[in-house]
Amino acid sequence: AADPRGASSSSGVVVQVREKKGPLRAAIPYMPFPVAVICLFLNTFVPGLGTFVSAFTVLCGARTDLPDRHVCCVFWLNIAAALIQVLTAIVMVGWVMSIFWGMDMVILAISQGYKEQGIPQQL
Repeated sequence: AADPRGASSSSGVVVQVREKKGPLRAAIPYMPFPVAVICLFLNTFVPGLGTFVSAFTVLCGARTDLPDRHVCCVFWLNIAAALIQVLTAIVMVGWVMSIFWGMDMVILAISQGYKEQGIPQQL
């Protein structure tokens, strides 16, 4: 149906979508890109190992999406995610989760790099 004023019905409408993250997903640290790629590589071949390594980057000052939680709490959330990946790797669920977790690490590293450089991004 055409608008009698000559404008489309969706003109001037801005929709913003914001992802709601659970505590485990929000605990993934923003790491430098090379470290994130190494963690993805480790998670691909040894489920949970890259997630375990990423937990220690939190202790080294890596930022997460849980700023109100203590560093030790976020560290243990990452250790819990690594254990879940290891324990469920037997039925392939943990291996797939581990690969997706590594991909999230790389995506977060890329988005953090764009923010630091002040470049607008669209992911």
